[in-house]
Amino acid sequence: MAEGKIKRFADTLYNSERRRESVPPLTAEDPALTIDDAYAIQLCNVDRVVKEGFRISGKKIGLTSPGIQKQLGVNEPDYGHLFSAMESADGKINASHLILPKIEGELAFILKKDLDGGAVTVEDVRAATDYVVAAFEIVDSRVENWNIKLIDTVSDNASSGRYILGEKTVSLDDINPSEVSMKLYKNKKLEQEGTGAAVLGDPKLAVAWLANKLWSYGVTLKKGEVILSGAFSAAPAAVAGDFFEAEFAGLGSVKAWFV
Repeated sequence: MAEGKIKRFADTLYNSERRRESVPPLTAEDPALTIDDAYAIQLCNVDRVVKEGFRISGKKIGLTSPGIQKQLGVNEPDYGHLFSAMESADGKINASHLILPKIEGELAFILKKDLDGGAVTVEDVRAATDYVVAAFEIVDSRVENWNIKLIDTVSDNASSGRYILGEKTVSLDDINPSEVSMKLYKNKKLEQEGTGAAVLGDPKLAVAWLANKLWSYGVTLKKGEVILSGAFSAAPAAVAGDFFEAEFAGLGSVKAWFV
């Protein structure tokens, strides 16, 4: 796709996020958009945000469950970039800063060395991981009513919004991510349950996929980055006044307040 067209689509999503006004799907305007076009649109906005002074703090993996992949007609996950400004250290999320947020419980991998080379394995992920923590990812779509196809969400930085990390850190030597169970509560009522096996069978496999996919676009998973590995269950909608808590076996809990 011509560079000018990529920038125009990137501008549309950039302005949507800042005005907090959703836009029609990009694929409705141009059905010929490809996945490579979508990642080019995403990276155009990532470069812009970095030039504005914001720091990349990690990456996120989406579309890891077979059900969501079937719904969108895809056979692989997608990814987006995280920025340090997206992290909520106190668990409070200002709902007015988002459009249509949803919340996902997942594991975050914190890296102690880079993952690169394009042939990363699950064992490479284990060796490169400093520790894992319970996490919430708050996803948000700039596309009207979440009416997205794969191209739309990839262009939109994989519908990234905010994230929250739990306090308990655990070595991969002491836990099997695929066997970790989670209970997600909304306003103290059980809303969702899931296990790490919902994430491509093993969250470590999702991180390996991400490292290899990124390598094809000239991007590396770097030491110190936060890698959100994918949702354990469906994502409930969130509005101001909602309180969420996710309990992970062996990892403690993570909490979110929408204000």
